[in-house]
Amino acid sequence: MAILTALVFLFSGSASSALPDMIQRVKPSIVAIGTFDRTRSPAFVMRGTGFVLGTGNRIATSAHVIPEFLPTSGNEALVVRIPSQTGELQQRVAERVHVDKAHDLAVLKIEGPPLPAISLSREAVREGQEAAFIGFPIGTVLGLTPVTHRAIVSAITPIALPGATAQQLTEKVIRRLKSGTFDIYQLDGTAYPGNSGGPLLNTETGEVIGIINMVFVKGTKEATLSQPSGISFAIPVVYLQELLQQ
Repeated sequence: MAILTALVFLFSGSASSALPDMIQRVKPSIVAIGTFDRTRSPAFVMRGTGFVLGTGNRIATSAHVIPEFLPTSGNEALVVRIPSQTGELQQRVAERVHVDKAHDLAVLKIEGPPLPAISLSREAVREGQEAAFIGFPIGTVLGLTPVTHRAIVSAITPIALPGATAQQLTEKVIRRLKSGTFDIYQLDGTAYPGNSGGPLLNTETGEVIGIINMVFVKGTKEATLSQPSGISFAIPVVYLQELLQQ
């Protein structure tokens, strides 16, 4: 019995040490995405999270994080903010390169020195698999420090399901049903406004397996903060890989 207890303890210790190491590797690749206008207060308005890809000058995020249009005055720009462990904050202007509205994905381009990139996983994801996601929950309220949440992939399920009643068939759901559904990852972790576009990670390898997309809301949108459901969803990374090949 004592031997069995010792083995369980050693296994748990090795598993718990892998996550902090992975977080340290990945955090430099996490950026905040928003708009900047020096004539307003606050000048920076955060819209979501992104992560660095490829050679270090591409940023992946959710399409709904990116504004459809910017004012024609030219004062407002799409930007990414890059936190650092030293407390310094970089800001770079971003440009849309690819947008896939069907899967709610977008890729941005930034200028300047390349940033550390995260690898995209090509392994199959299974229900029950442990994962973690990193981003900026509740936007700038908690400061621009990447926050990590743990989860498991609790289900692989179609993104659009018919509602129980006609009233639940919203315009967005009807469009999704017409265009065809696709499977997404349901997570038993709580994502908040600001987490959208952040990476869902394999806790062992640190590779991206999905992109945080939305959270199940009980009641009103305000309940997302006061009464979180603990159910979130992520877009499988395969759709980002397809977008990058275009």
